[in-house]
Amino acid sequence: MRILLVEDNPKQLEPLQTALTQAGHLVDGIQDGETAQWLLSHKDYDLLILDWMLPKVSGVALCQQYRQSGKTAPVLMLTAKDNTLDKVTSLDAGADDYVVKPADIIELLARVRALGRRSPLWTGDTIRVADLQLHLTTLKAERGAKDTQLAVREFHLLEYFLRHPQQILSRPQLEQALWECGTEPESNVLTTLVRRLRQRLQHIEADDWIETIYGMGYRLVPKASQN
Repeated sequence: MRILLVEDNPKQLEPLQTALTQAGHLVDGIQDGETAQWLLSHKDYDLLILDWMLPKVSGVALCQQYRQSGKTAPVLMLTAKDNTLDKVTSLDAGADDYVVKPADIIELLARVRALGRRSPLWTGDTIRVADLQLHLTTLKAERGAKDTQLAVREFHLLEYFLRHPQQILSRPQLEQALWECGTEPESNVLTTLVRRLRQRLQHIEADDWIETIYGMGYRLVPKASQN
């Protein structure tokens, strides 16, 4: 999943970002609410993890603004506030879950998985579209009796395609989804990545699922198995 992690304490931000990244997620980790506001107005995320007490704009205010904008990705509030009124305030602001700091990283990862499974595409740690399954923990794509191992960036690209089937995805949209905030890939990197993913998908006879829409971008179109 693409995750926005906002935590003003770098001693807590860094281990959380590392753990989430090692769990297979793409993470934009930042330290203030104002930068988070800007990112949320320019990028789409699958999950938000917001510290309550942030410089400039609080996590609760960010959550309220996010919900008022009509966006629906799950929000996990991270805070040292632990009384009932604080939890009610957080949930009423639009948060879906609440973790008291200092956060246990194993518990936090479990809650992230649970929130990710709210998507109808996910079953356990697997995302499924038609007869193709993508496994979050092993980075394998599976179709029928065949499977193929993906590199991390290939996995994230296929995951994004599977989350947006039948949609034309522009090159800037894909680059924003796949590269960390502040990173700008070279012009041919995405083309090379799509070619590599298609080569991987040949092993499960799904390379023709990714169509090139000239002048516009790419589109994933699930195809029926020939078997």
